[in-house]
Amino acid sequence: MLLEGPLVSLDTWTRWPSREALAREERSRPGAVLSYAGRLALLLAVTLGTFGSGRFTGWAVPLAVLGLAATGALFQLLFRVSGRHRLGWTLASMGLLLVIAPVAHYLGATLLASATWCWLAVIVLVRLPLLVALPSCAATLTSYAVFSGDGVLGVSATVVGLSLLGYLLRLDAEARGTARRLLQQERAARAAEAESAALAERARIAREIHDVLAHSLSAQLVHLEAARLMLDGGATREQVRERVVAARRMAQEGLVETRQALSALRGEFTAVGEFLVELTQRERIALTVSGTPRPLAAEAGLAVRRTAQEAVTNVRKHAARGTCTMELRYLEEAVELEVRNSGGAPDEVSAVLADSGSGYGLLGMRERAELLGGSLQAGPEQGGWLVLLRVPA
Repeated sequence: MLLEGPLVSLDTWTRWPSREALAREERSRPGAVLSYAGRLALLLAVTLGTFGSGRFTGWAVPLAVLGLAATGALFQLLFRVSGRHRLGWTLASMGLLLVIAPVAHYLGATLLASATWCWLAVIVLVRLPLLVALPSCAATLTSYAVFSGDGVLGVSATVVGLSLLGYLLRLDAEARGTARRLLQQERAARAAEAESAALAERARIAREIHDVLAHSLSAQLVHLEAARLMLDGGATREQVRERVVAARRMAQEGLVETRQALSALRGEFTAVGEFLVELTQRERIALTVSGTPRPLAAEAGLAVRRTAQEAVTNVRKHAARGTCTMELRYLEEAVELEVRNSGGAPDEVSAVLADSGSGYGLLGMRERAELLGGSLQAGPEQGGWLVLLRVPA
């Protein structure tokens, strides 16, 4: 614990300003025009101030032009290398500028020298680590105080003003960098959230399609396989026809279920109670409803519907001659569906059909229930089979 304070303090002094803080802001077109106009005005002011004094004539003009160009190139280099956190190149360009400023002042280009000192003092405070920025700024302002020839009051005011300006600009840059990083993190979080929502929606659609097809095709397979066994066993035409008609009815119901699934994906489907009434009447299953019926959330309603379908399909496949009952219970904060079948040892058809299908129907129902914060139990009980679904509602 004793080392944490010094380590944090050392990092504060040696840390470069973030690239987000030093990055150029995205300006609007008018803002960019004003920025370039300001730079051009500064360049013109320094140029006119340099050549307007009348001290540069004849052979001294090319020398002054070279000094202006060298100063501009060095500032551009300083911006680039400091932005890339290259300390050696940064110090080299800064040292050359500290040489140019006194020379320019001595030759009579006082405005160029003053602009170089002032701009350099602010830049190093904004763009360098504090451990380097403070000595560099002090060296720059000392050079200004020694060579500028201004009075004590003017030098003091300039030093204090430039130091305060550089510090405030550094704080502003750091705040800007923090805001940009937070914005990037927020955008990344939103993108991840959108991707997660898209994946969840795809999984939901795939689950709905799978459940509809698995139920419909499994029911058709039951009847068609039964028809095949009857044909092999020499059953009458009417018996076989009954199974084929039942398979056709399952196909029609599958189409209806597909439409209902698509409607459910849009949040439009019949009430769970009505659906269970239709299902149990069609399958000749006793239905009991307890509690006060109420509308269920979309996902909870779908879980009840799919579990009922899967349980009834399993009864057809494994215990077609048994007795099956279904009970829907509306509890205070949940809803329960119980499907129980008893007796009815598998007949010849059911024994063959017991191995049909993937065997993952109830597993899928359990996963669906757990996603909703509920549970599903399925297993043998008292000589039969019990499926019990409980989901929040």
